[in-house]
Amino acid sequence: MTREDQSSRPILMDSSETQDLVLKRSDSAPEKIPPVTHQHPQKTGLAIILSQPSQWLRMLCKELNGSFVLGVVLVYGFSQGFSMSFFKVVTDYYWKDVKKVQPSSVQMFIGLYYIPWIMKPLWGLLTDVFPINGYKRRPYFLLAGILGTTSAFIVSTNSKLTVVSANICLIGFTTGVAIADVTIDACIAKNSIEKPSLATDMQSLCSLCTSVGALLGYSMSGIVVHLFGAQGALGLLTIPPALLILLGFVSYEQKTVHSSDKRKAFEKVGSAMIGICKTIKCSQVWKPSLYMYLSLSLSFSTHEGQFYWYTDPKAGPAFSEAFLGFIYAIGALASIAGILIYHKVLKDYPFRNLLFFAQLFYAVSGMLDLIFIFRWNLKLGIPDYVFVVMEESCSRIISKIRWMPMVILSSKLCPLGIEGTFFALLMCIDSLGSLTAKSSGGMVLHLFNVTRTDFTNLWLVVFIRNLLRIGTLGLVFLVPKADQSHTLLPSNMLTTYTRVETEEEGLQLVTVDEKTKA
Repeated sequence: MTREDQSSRPILMDSSETQDLVLKRSDSAPEKIPPVTHQHPQKTGLAIILSQPSQWLRMLCKELNGSFVLGVVLVYGFSQGFSMSFFKVVTDYYWKDVKKVQPSSVQMFIGLYYIPWIMKPLWGLLTDVFPINGYKRRPYFLLAGILGTTSAFIVSTNSKLTVVSANICLIGFTTGVAIADVTIDACIAKNSIEKPSLATDMQSLCSLCTSVGALLGYSMSGIVVHLFGAQGALGLLTIPPALLILLGFVSYEQKTVHSSDKRKAFEKVGSAMIGICKTIKCSQVWKPSLYMYLSLSLSFSTHEGQFYWYTDPKAGPAFSEAFLGFIYAIGALASIAGILIYHKVLKDYPFRNLLFFAQLFYAVSGMLDLIFIFRWNLKLGIPDYVFVVMEESCSRIISKIRWMPMVILSSKLCPLGIEGTFFALLMCIDSLGSLTAKSSGGMVLHLFNVTRTDFTNLWLVVFIRNLLRIGTLGLVFLVPKADQSHTLLPSNMLTTYTRVETEEEGLQLVTVDEKTKA
């Protein structure tokens, strides 16, 4: 019964009205109720601290939609955070111990995992303008889940797969993660435009879910590899994509009216492409996009060379599977700390200033790798296991602080109406930068003859990488000086392409209450 209906019946009063009246009378006589803080003053501060996360989540659910928050948790927390962290450790051991592949080759294989992420604009177009049976979101969650589950099952149960076949399966798994990711990214981009004041909160939620999931994945990975072997451990990766299948069934979405009109769909694709071309020509867009690509690609990856060195019993510290998973788990905790530092302290700083200092500390933290490779930590009296935890924590905190403003910057460069596709394009540029970093890192490792057993020149590869990180500081001028809460695009780009979307359905999932009202 609505309040309007209740007002037409002034004589009778139901139980909810009686409760409201009691509450109002209680509020009017507060002196009769002793305050809780007087009874338990020692619990007040702790209670406030513990209640902040739940209050923050309730605020996001109220302002952005509860189903949207659920989708972020499942996609970012389980599909990306848990599965990709678990995937990282397990596949490293899979290539090293099961397939006996050289680190430079593994580095190239890992670069191929970024191909599905480079194709995010294609997934964005498919989900934006090509509904399946009238639905734009649910079928793609189902597709992502089925593809990921099938790929993980094949590679974990077939011990006779060739290197090429195994790589195809692993690429298929990352494709499922990418397709699910682009659907949620579209929701984030739209909400960032409609409610720019909550852009940092949304990215904090995404990063927090990813880091918590990564903490769980890294914590389990080493132990599971030790118990079941690398190939058996890959079977656990069937669970996160299964949750995507569940999300595809339980999420509510309205059907689009013109789902069968292919001509209009292709017209929307054409309009989207025109909007993308016009937007990318804008200096406020292409300059920061270029910086994000260069900052990622110039810092080429040396991960596989260092991983092989970590586990080598002669040249390296010979870390076990369990301890290596523990190191990465500590790194995930450090990522959460980086998110909290950013959210509480740094989210109000201008983009350029924040990225300059983040890149500077990122370059300096890379020098810790050199100290470890030369084993100078032992000369300083710091054991390997203590130093590597310190190094991993520092690098993860700085990397997260460096990454957060770049993602927020990307979300603010998207014109309304094609925000899903354009945000996918910007994330594709980031993935292309990561692909370049992985591939170039593999070539440098091969060039300097860093193999499964020879790590003589590993220090030189790391040193060159650090010099390139320092050189990236000269490119920060491409980043705008604006605050992170400001709108960066010209006003005409925020209204020009709104007709690309269908008029029936936005980009976010809706709650059960909204479903009832509809």
